[in-house]
Amino acid sequence: QVQLVESGGGLVQAGGSLRLSCAASGRTFSMYAMGWFRRVPGKEREFVATISSSGARTSYTDSVKGRFTISRDNAKNTAYLQMNSLRPEDTAVYYCAADLGYIGSNWRVVDYWGQGTQVTVSS
Repeated sequence: QVQLVESGGGLVQAGGSLRLSCAASGRTFSMYAMGWFRRVPGKEREFVATISSSGARTSYTDSVKGRFTISRDNAKNTAYLQMNSLRPEDTAVYYCAADLGYIGSNWRVVDYWGQGTQVTVSS
């Protein structure tokens, strides 16, 4: 089992940057694919990005390609989401996710979740 704790959310102006961190417990972090999802009130959780257990493969939803970068440091048991050129439509609660299998767009099958961190982008 793995426990996830996100940090790094906050309020930023449009065009600004934030880096989210996801600290994982346990000694098997390097076995898990990691992902980031986001949710706005009234909508379903939305896939943002995923990274394979080794970090060799990444994938992004189209709306964040070229602006967001997912990464991980297996020695520190931490995953990151660097968010640049933020837009008001990026405002959401961002969730870190972990799974021993592939993480795709279907959030319903992901095994582990963090508590979420709020990101607010003002125009």
